[in-house]
Parts: sequence; C-alpha cells; structure tokens
Amino acid sequence: MSHAKQGSGRRGTDSHPARVFDIRTFIALLIGIYGVVLVLTAIFSTSDADLDKAGGVNVNLWAGIGMVVVAALFQAWAMWRPIIVPEEPEEPEEPEEPEEPEEPEEHSRD
Repeated sequence: MSHAKQGSGRRGTDSHPARVFDIRTFIALLIGIYGVVLVLTAIFSTSDADLDKAGGVNVNLWAGIGMVVVAALFQAWAMWRPIIVPEEPEEPEEPEEPEEPEEPEEHSRD
C-alpha cells in the first residue's frame, strides 16, 4: 500500500511523507526510551528508602509512565499528520519585473 499523495504544487509532482526523518519521530523515540528506562528502574531497583524520600510515591514509575504516554502521543501525531515532502524540489519562480511608471508628458508653454 502506497502512501504517496499528489503534490499540491502547480506541476503535480508526487510527494511522500517524511516518516523517519520527521523530528516528532526522533522526539518520540528519545522520550520513549527514557520512559522505559525509568519504568524498569522503578520496578527493579526502587528501595524502601527511595520511597520514603519521595513521600511513599514511586516517582520513577510515574515519570516513566508519563514519558511513555507522551512518546506515544508524539508518534501518533506524526502518523496522523505526516509532513509531506515533494519528490523533486520546486524551482523558484522568477519574480515579475514591476512596470516602470510612465514619465509625465512635458507641456510646452507658448
């Protein structure tokens, strides 16, 4: 299944979504990795002393879950609203030269 869409340019060139090169994908990946690390840290290495310092709240677990949710939202956003990249870069249009103002006619006085 192809996700190529018709470009909106005048020439009608094909275009494709940026996908992997979309900055939202990188952000989702980084936040997701940090979130998973925090969740694993919370599960396997949280001591009673750590919980006492945080008032009985497993901060690593909640922060990790929040980061995984944010990463999922970023990735969903990137998938639902992809950046469309044209196959060929558009050639810049040459600006139109402005018309030169007409010089007023000189009237001679007799």
